[in-house]
Amino acid sequence: MNPISAWTINVQSELSTTAPIFEKSFLNFIVEVKCTDNSVFIICIWPNNGRIAFRAAYAITSTFNLEEIKEKEDLVEISLSTTLGTYKMTLEFSDAKNPIVHYITQFTPYKPILIPFWPRDIIPLTLNGNIENTAGKVHIQQVGARSGLQYFSLTKPVTGSVFYFQNLSAINPFFEATKTSGAETVGGDWPELGFRLPAVIEEPLPDKPVILSDAYVLLSNNIPKDNLEGTQEFLTHLGALYRHIPKPELTYHNWMTSAKTALHDLINNKGCWTNSCGLSYLNAYLCDYKTPPEIMVQLAVILPLSEYEKWLSKDIPVINDLKKGLNTFYDSNIKCISRWLPAMADNLDQSEEQKKEYVMDSWYLYHPLMNLSRLALDGDKNAEKLLLDSLEYAIGVAHFFDYEWPVFYKMDTLKVIKAETQPGEGGEKDVPGSYAHLMLNVWKLTKQKRYLNEAVKASKKLEGLGFDLFYQANNTAFAAGALLRLYKEFKEEIYLQLSYVCLAGILKNAQLWEPNYGYSKHYHSFFGVFPLNDAPYRAAYEEFEVYTALYDYMKEALGLKILDAVKVLLPEFIKYTVHRLPYYFPPMLHKDALAKEVKTGEINSTIWIPLEDIYDGWDLCGKIGQEVYGAGLPFGIVSRQYFKIPNTGLIVFCEYPLTNIKKTNNSLQFKIIGSADFTSLVKIISDKEEMPEITLKNKTAKIEAVRRTKKEIDFQIEGNSTINLSWKS
Repeated sequence: MNPISAWTINVQSELSTTAPIFEKSFLNFIVEVKCTDNSVFIICIWPNNGRIAFRAAYAITSTFNLEEIKEKEDLVEISLSTTLGTYKMTLEFSDAKNPIVHYITQFTPYKPILIPFWPRDIIPLTLNGNIENTAGKVHIQQVGARSGLQYFSLTKPVTGSVFYFQNLSAINPFFEATKTSGAETVGGDWPELGFRLPAVIEEPLPDKPVILSDAYVLLSNNIPKDNLEGTQEFLTHLGALYRHIPKPELTYHNWMTSAKTALHDLINNKGCWTNSCGLSYLNAYLCDYKTPPEIMVQLAVILPLSEYEKWLSKDIPVINDLKKGLNTFYDSNIKCISRWLPAMADNLDQSEEQKKEYVMDSWYLYHPLMNLSRLALDGDKNAEKLLLDSLEYAIGVAHFFDYEWPVFYKMDTLKVIKAETQPGEGGEKDVPGSYAHLMLNVWKLTKQKRYLNEAVKASKKLEGLGFDLFYQANNTAFAAGALLRLYKEFKEEIYLQLSYVCLAGILKNAQLWEPNYGYSKHYHSFFGVFPLNDAPYRAAYEEFEVYTALYDYMKEALGLKILDAVKVLLPEFIKYTVHRLPYYFPPMLHKDALAKEVKTGEINSTIWIPLEDIYDGWDLCGKIGQEVYGAGLPFGIVSRQYFKIPNTGLIVFCEYPLTNIKKTNNSLQFKIIGSADFTSLVKIISDKEEMPEITLKNKTAKIEAVRRTKKEIDFQIEGNSTINLSWKS
């Protein structure tokens, strides 16, 4: 028996004796609206007669009077009054394919009031029994400021599943007025689940209309039988609801200009650099001269800079300056690259576990090796040698831990320093996936099947983990790509399914809302991804790497039959990331949003080096520091989102990934990756004084521009479109 609160104990009996004020059947489900003394409930009834109640409105200390009901075909409006104020509820059923109930509740107090408590809004019901005797499984729910969602199954009585999504963006005026937050508002313990507004105890709720709830409920007859089915249904349900939730308007950001500025600032700002034995290295954080250089930092910038150099078709000398220092990270004692520059290891201040000589964070060993493998695949022979010289040690570590890595260990002895992220939760569970990614790259480089076999062995450790697979967002994203490549190689469904597990882990850690209150009024957050399960902030470099990895995933998936939800969600994530990442850079932020005290180094608000950390609306940005290792963001975005048409002076920008690009004399053909249910901005940019005559066609018709200037033409084009672009000089 589950304990329940006083706000829930009488709900079952009250509802059983209350007649509905509205009833509708749709897609084999029944929806009833019942009004008790202090609550308005929406009751959803399954075909098997299972049922659940959603408390759409709460009268606080008063009672409801029903004023009016207006019904339309797929919409009903209910007006109510109390002694504290008036309520307006809207209930709609706008999806013809999916059983989705959408309800909005607006409250207008008669005078400003404090409200110290709200009950949660989801209560499972029984036909004849007690609420406390119901049982279920919560698969996932909101953590921190992530999406306001909860996905759960009702198992006693056996009923089905619910995917609940609270559109927290609509409640921003409430959060702003009451100085509260949307973080940790969707959750609870069985049987009291769902959304609960934060207590209003300091700033009163003003006497004007405010949205209290904007909820989407997707009902399912199915209860997932295992983690694979559960994560795939999570993706499918999220994809279905994503089509309905409001999304912020986007404003184009010129990343080409930002890349030029960022390159200048990176090269010329002394706070980015430190020197040792005549060689130059990048600091991890601006003006942090105490901490020794790290190999991850150097490679994190070298790689996107090299991509940008190729895009520019022009040498960037600083790349070679950085590459000169890479060999100095090789430690001949362990026959592998080291995290810290060995010559300066004595400078480690021991302040954190990883800031001790030879202490390795498990993912940190394989991340720089992955980047070395990518440079090697691009023809860098020194990167290839450094990679291969380190590989036997890296494989030996994998074997020693049987492909199940702890959090920290000593590189020289392999003694475990910290075994688990939290007691009973295991170590870094996605490292087998990033290790598999590395091994597949080395297999591609060397053609030696041993490395393919290593990738296969490591991937087996990801089975059965479900949502718990996720440890760090960028590594989980690399794991998704590795598993997709294994699926293409072996045609075994388990690899594709495990790649979906990785994607579900990333997307349950996303922020599908825009906290437009406090400091966050000055920047975009929609579809941001948090780096760790419990991280209170979004992080620049991790978000950038998730973006690059999922960009590659979509290109790798071309020609494969993948979930429709993946075709929707990943290109949309890419689109919003391109528009969101500028706000990690201090010149894009309001000066009042910048932290005054910084954990590491300093903040220079005038340069294009990103802050590490962006928070919910009431916390200042950049409290950890300004991360030099994230300086490659603009370079990586330009090389992916902008395509230069040779010998024309024309550049094509697209929010979605492009593929199948072919140029003929005066035309360019390309395909836009994505779902036909959504559109992408395609911008034609001319670097000459005059734009030539431009024509865009899909397979059936000419596409009209939505905006024109002297040097730019904008089009909104559906995903999954094949486009012919032609020009006349």
